[in-house]
Amino acid sequence: MRHIISILMENESGALSRVSGLFSARGYNIESLTVAPTNDPTLSRMTLVTTGSEAIVEQIVKQLNKLIDVVKLMELDDYPYIEREMMLIKLRADGEAREELKRLSDIFRGRIIDVTATVYTVELTGTCDKLDAFIEAIGEEHILEVVRSGAMGIARGERALRA
Repeated sequence: MRHIISILMENESGALSRVSGLFSARGYNIESLTVAPTNDPTLSRMTLVTTGSEAIVEQIVKQLNKLIDVVKLMELDDYPYIEREMMLIKLRADGEAREELKRLSDIFRGRIIDVTATVYTVELTGTCDKLDAFIEAIGEEHILEVVRSGAMGIARGERALRA
């Protein structure tokens, strides 16, 4: 089962490597990982997506809480939350395909951010499922390159991850 863990951590060198080291040392997989500073420059927020049973994720959370860099964490799956991921996708867009690729981008609320005579670069934001559905709708024959940010998430309403 897929789990999203949001971690507030010290903005120190080596903090990311300690978290990733914990996962590699125990054989846990990180599906995606995003990290950026918060409005407090001493803290960073990490969103980590992993898979595993409830028991494995409980063990991961316990181990993360033992790391000195981790200030606080929240399993987003335990609460209502909003999830987004950004994707940049470069598409071969020549001939009759151009109009169809533009139409599909519009349907998925994508934005064409770069145009050449034969290529569209599309920016798309949404859930991981939405981005996967766009890739499937476009078809492999049109895809030149894909870059995805990894999932980011935030709890809905008043609940917040604060120091």
